[in-house]
Amino acid sequence: MAIVYDTYQREAPQRLPLLSAADPVRVLAWRDGNAVSAAQFLAHVRAVAARLPMAAAAVNLCEDRYSFMVAFCAIVLRGQTNLLPSSRAPQAVDEVMAAHPGCYALGEQALDPAPSGYRQLPPLEVTPSLELDAAWPMIPADQVVAIGYTSGSTGTPSANEKTWRSFHASNTGNLVMLQAVVGAHFSVVTTVPPQHMYGMEMSVLLPLLGEVGVHAGRPFFPADVAAALAEMPAPRVLVTTPVHLRALVESGIELPSITAMVSATAPLPIELAQAAERCFGAPLLEVFGSTETCVFASRRPTVDEDWLLYDGVTLHPQPDGTAVEAPQLEGSVTLADIVSLSEGGRRFRLRGRHADMLEIAGKRASLGDLSRRLLAIPGVQDGVVFQLDGGDALGVHRIAALAVAPGLDEHVILDALRRAIDPLFLPRPLRLVAALPRNETGKLPRAALLELLQHHD
Repeated sequence: MAIVYDTYQREAPQRLPLLSAADPVRVLAWRDGNAVSAAQFLAHVRAVAARLPMAAAAVNLCEDRYSFMVAFCAIVLRGQTNLLPSSRAPQAVDEVMAAHPGCYALGEQALDPAPSGYRQLPPLEVTPSLELDAAWPMIPADQVVAIGYTSGSTGTPSANEKTWRSFHASNTGNLVMLQAVVGAHFSVVTTVPPQHMYGMEMSVLLPLLGEVGVHAGRPFFPADVAAALAEMPAPRVLVTTPVHLRALVESGIELPSITAMVSATAPLPIELAQAAERCFGAPLLEVFGSTETCVFASRRPTVDEDWLLYDGVTLHPQPDGTAVEAPQLEGSVTLADIVSLSEGGRRFRLRGRHADMLEIAGKRASLGDLSRRLLAIPGVQDGVVFQLDGGDALGVHRIAALAVAPGLDEHVILDALRRAIDPLFLPRPLRLVAALPRNETGKLPRAALLELLQHHD
């Protein structure tokens, strides 16, 4: 695969296909129990593209995954950029639109209230199939096809441009990783929204560029996940998050046979990974990446603690994080993750995040480890430890925690933490809440944490 990556980097093709599929009748998606061919999909794309206004960019708000893919490709076909806010909340959408004057919003639902300039997709059921001998669309490799926004879990969401070449390159790494486990052809069901970069990679790019079939829905409850899987042909891959995975395991539901599970967006406790593999009889793969970099490594946590880099990826540990070089990146990108390398730089182990590292009176700890120890307390169903804004006279920031622990009180939790961590790092305040403000992918936006804590103070 190194040859493939080198081709992307050195030869830089001027145009790349919108769909990498030699067979127009191959199944690209499953919608309402019906198979949708690549040719039918392209007919929908062309019909929608013809109705789009002149603009530089559009906010893609489609919730149905098939509608999202049609809108995504129609926007690209018009030479425009998909804007992917971290949330479909009106404020998040308004902020993105304000940063891109003249853009519009596109979705399949009738929204009320709707963003300024909102346009609703036409029905996608009656469009005739594309002629099978019609040419596949080719897209300029350097066209910025999407701008993804970070979740805001460490602060204000930031914008990250993605070219069509970079998406082709990142998809190659994901496809090689999955095909090594499940074979050349498979179908995908995912609980992750397509606007999230993880959802984009695993449920939009894979079917477009990897000849993979995807379920159009975004099932939420365990029964919905089981029903969606039952509509798909084997081999099946379930793409999800630790939050959804825990709900599936705790529900006791029996799923149709799956060949693999994929998890990302939040730390995956080893106990949950082991339980998921026992319950569903399939390997659980964890992928590592970010909105800035896309996925660039994977592991099977029940087997390996270390992550295996995709071909063509190089890491350079820095004092304040790690510089990443990857085929999908124009240059190196520095992440806040602290890593140690092994096997000649082909594997790495996470040691924490620079932003998570705490130092008080000469002692060090990480917020990630503190959160892990909070979650390990019997009776704590969910929880997080985080640092507050501002500092004391010495510049030390207070540490706070939120916990979901029905039947426990704050003193019981703090007593348990005292036995597990240095007293200097005990969170004060620690507040019990009914639920943490997790977003659609299970992440915890910092602003939402601070607001919830303030509400309880």
